[in-house]
Amino acid sequence: MSAVVELLSRLVRINSVNSAYADGPGEGEIACFIQSFLEGHGLNTTRQEVFPGRPNILARLPGRDRERCLVLEAHTDTVSTKGMTIPPFDPGIRDGKLFGRGSCDTKAGLAAMMQAMISLKEEGSPPPCDVLLCAAADEEYSYRGVVRFCQEARADAAIVAEPTELRCVIATKGVIRWRIRTRGRAAHSSRPQLGISAINHMARLVIALEEDAIALGARNHPLLGPPTCNVGVIQGGVQVNFVPDECVIEIDRRLLPGETIPQVLAHYQSLLDDLARRIPDFAAVMEEPMLTDEALETPADDPVVRTAASVLESLRLEPRPCGVPFGCDASKLSRAGIPSIVFGPGSIDRAHAAVEFVEIDQVEQAVEFYRRFILNFLAPPPPHEPPLSASPRPAPDARLCGIARMV
Repeated sequence: MSAVVELLSRLVRINSVNSAYADGPGEGEIACFIQSFLEGHGLNTTRQEVFPGRPNILARLPGRDRERCLVLEAHTDTVSTKGMTIPPFDPGIRDGKLFGRGSCDTKAGLAAMMQAMISLKEEGSPPPCDVLLCAAADEEYSYRGVVRFCQEARADAAIVAEPTELRCVIATKGVIRWRIRTRGRAAHSSRPQLGISAINHMARLVIALEEDAIALGARNHPLLGPPTCNVGVIQGGVQVNFVPDECVIEIDRRLLPGETIPQVLAHYQSLLDDLARRIPDFAAVMEEPMLTDEALETPADDPVVRTAASVLESLRLEPRPCGVPFGCDASKLSRAGIPSIVFGPGSIDRAHAAVEFVEIDQVEQAVEFYRRFILNFLAPPPPHEPPLSASPRPAPDARLCGIARMV
């Protein structure tokens, strides 16, 4: 068993289900393990409290230019184990795959980043600039770990570990999740004409949202495709012989680069206003979002993307950047002024699954990618190659998206 597979196995054995979920103890134990493991290999670490007992762990590998910095970021929490059909914390290995909760999302990327830094430290190979590993809490629920990190982070670029099948991701969709309530008037079901059915009004709204989603499909981003809107939850009524006076839906709207949270919410408010004008007694209220995150789009000519492409080409992997429909911590780093890409082993199709696994060969390739990236980012180019643009970055933008806890 290679060093990185052994490390990944140890990470998977630790239950780090986010404590927002009923079966979750949180990230305390895994944070302690990561800190102890990295310190045992000669790296300096610090704890950055996010919630009580749930810290980010930061580890620094000094570089030749101490004024410049590359961030490697991966989250330590996982989703719930509910519905899994394999032992969640028994990292079995078979058919070239390692199984268990978090094996793919995203302890594989975290292990590969840790191993890359450890190997460079042990070899005495100082990189061109400092490398700062952030093992972040709370990505799977409300992103508070990376938000806390961004309050103090100063860096020239970041790589965020998520399962991308060893592709360089430069664009991710944003998201808004919120509720809309329709309100009616209760009455006995034997005389429904005396009431106003909130469910009937919600049915009209759902149809309007479906028609609006079809119109969204006409828009297209070259890496991300169209924006999407999905009604994922509906609840209403008290019992069958009542006219329901309230109904609620929960909406998941995926955003493209350039779409802002206020603009998107204003669009849906105008849709409600239109229904109120056309439907007698229609009443609906939009609640404050439960979760918001704008999209990520890093320019293809940014040094972090160009370095990734060069390293991937040297490894005989696909060098062209791509986009993914899911979101992650990279968007928050980007809005803090740190150009970011997403890269890691495994497929997002395995994340959160009843049978979660990661391909071992991809984990080992990821170690080599991170190693070569660290050694090449901001390194002086050979004389025959033009230098990458590496002018000092402006101070990070303190603006971060509004983030609220989900329920």
